[in-house]
Amino acid sequence: MRSRRTYAGGLAAALLAAAALLVAGCGTSAKGGSSAGGGGPVAVLYAASLEHLMEAVIGPAFDRASGYRLEGFAGGSDELVSEMRGGVHVADVFISASPKADVPLERAGGRQRAEWYVTFAKAPLVFGYDPHSAIAAQLRHRPWYQVLTEPRWRIGRTDPKLDPKGKLTVQALEAAAVDLHLPALRSALGRFEVFPEAALVGRLQSGQLDGGFFYANEAAEAHIPTVALAGLHLGATFTITIPTGAPDPTGAQAFVAYLLGSSGRALLAAHGLSVMTPTLSGSPALLAPSLRALIPGS
Repeated sequence: MRSRRTYAGGLAAALLAAAALLVAGCGTSAKGGSSAGGGGPVAVLYAASLEHLMEAVIGPAFDRASGYRLEGFAGGSDELVSEMRGGVHVADVFISASPKADVPLERAGGRQRAEWYVTFAKAPLVFGYDPHSAIAAQLRHRPWYQVLTEPRWRIGRTDPKLDPKGKLTVQALEAAAVDLHLPALRSALGRFEVFPEAALVGRLQSGQLDGGFFYANEAAEAHIPTVALAGLHLGATFTITIPTGAPDPTGAQAFVAYLLGSSGRALLAAHGLSVMTPTLSGSPALLAPSLRALIPGS
């Protein structure tokens, strides 16, 4: 049994420690904290087509502006949703390349669920190629759909089960095969190699591929020459949300506010994205006032 003196000394020490923590907490932010000064990491899961933009541009700019620290993880949008639902990742913010990727998250149970999302930018699907490959000369003189029917090329695409870009690639080639009466395009699709979205750019840049399907913004960031898919109007539509159960909702709000604000939108436009007027899917009542102010009509 402790003596009265020991108890009093322990109580005094505890009170001093609590006071020190209270003082230290002013002006700083921990995971789940609400300090405007930032400081904690904000876990942002995002479509891999935004990797360079997020890690080299948006992330550092957000860190400087907010005092928070972006902690990014790239992947195929559908793949990231599956991992969030399965508890592999817990996100403060999720950015997808298609509103359709948000649907399973809207219906999800468990810790992470999307109750709303904001559409903020677009980028067309294009065919990118290695300028040192013989395919470059072919594409200067012949339509892309004729060139791709030849079996000699090493063409890459992403998995339609994991990535909206993979779905759009399949859609693009199947539509072109019908519209152009060119069934060889559908056969060519089966020959194209499938890679994770985050690996496709590197495969082409290293000379392992002659070409592949990309969004225009990621091809531009990687200095990959492209040809437009004439007659087809397919591409990414980027959305952003703060899932329920976000470890740091205050940091998440700060990131979304930065991305949808004037500074973030200027960076998006400067790096090849077609910036849209932010459009909300879901109830405005679910948004923090700082975010509602950035979305017309909310």
